[in-house]
Amino acid sequence: MIIKNACVYTEDGIFLNKDIYIRDGLFVDSREVADDGAEIDAAGCLAIPGLTDIHFHGCMSHDLCDGTREAIDAMAAYEASVGVTNIVPATMTLSEDMLLTICREVKTYAEEGVQDKRAHFWGINMEGPFVAPAKKGAQNGEYICNPDVAMFDRLNEASGNLVKLLDIAPEQEGAMELIEKRHKEVVISLAHTCADYDTAVKAFEKGASHVTHLYNAMNPYTHRAPGLIGAAADKKGVEVELICDGVHIHPASVRTTFKIFGDDRIILISDSMRATGLEDGDYTLGGQYVKVTGNLAALKDGTIAGSVTNLLDCMRTAVLKMGIPLESAVKCAAVNPAKSVGIYDCCGSISTGKVADVILLEKEDLALRQVILRGEPL
Repeated sequence: MIIKNACVYTEDGIFLNKDIYIRDGLFVDSREVADDGAEIDAAGCLAIPGLTDIHFHGCMSHDLCDGTREAIDAMAAYEASVGVTNIVPATMTLSEDMLLTICREVKTYAEEGVQDKRAHFWGINMEGPFVAPAKKGAQNGEYICNPDVAMFDRLNEASGNLVKLLDIAPEQEGAMELIEKRHKEVVISLAHTCADYDTAVKAFEKGASHVTHLYNAMNPYTHRAPGLIGAAADKKGVEVELICDGVHIHPASVRTTFKIFGDDRIILISDSMRATGLEDGDYTLGGQYVKVTGNLAALKDGTIAGSVTNLLDCMRTAVLKMGIPLESAVKCAAVNPAKSVGIYDCCGSISTGKVADVILLEKEDLALRQVILRGEPL
């Protein structure tokens, strides 16, 4: 296949007018594609790599915490259809038995291999149960427990070692031990925490390298108490997640974050829940009631409960409504998340030898025209 006349986002982080060559599901050099291959005329389109969402819970009435193959499969199908070609869905704070059921299903699904017309499933983001009760947000307080190395090992083993990110409140008893002992096996993310600056710095020094949905479920940054946000800004290797759905973070705060952290260290996520892709109404998240009205999903007490926006829409919102440069937004939705979970060697850029996942967007409004998944048009 040849995708002709596109304005292509390159590995250098810029757009160039060029053609894209695909063979056997991979990007290849032009010399490897026959002249009589299929062609897609992408005139007037931007071509960007397939996106990677490393933090979302569900969509289309399904949730990872349903603990079923059907749920994962339906989520992977929807995400592929909106240009999210790589997924690392997140759990919630549940009992160990419930989490074990989810992890075993994850292992089984992954062992079946990549499914047709589905996003590639790479593993899970374990958000909870090792969070702080005071910052639980939409997590179920009934199941919160202190970080525990043995418990994490049981869950990770059950998943086939597919836990890609592990969320921890570093001030909780046992947190520093877990961070120190397992940071080489899994990305440790500080999350749902009351940690002050010094505690966060200590956690980063022990091996944590990531912050879950920056600003949400943590103490705010102030000039005398910079907290986790200030600590993450000081530690140059730390990456932070942002939810740019227009609900979780004010556009000015998003712009400020890009100025502080730069687009090398920001990862756009959706944090979407099962109502994503569906109409307003009553839903659940982690076993708790959620009311969805427009872009807002909230618990009965008004607490924001994830988002109802997919990652491509979040990226589009960041560009069109928040003033983030397109090149930066693509980097934070496609490149950085792939690097974060260790799949950039095969995904995340339109480069020779990598999996041929391409999104074609209209130049004017970034509307989705076409998804090419593993070299095949959806």
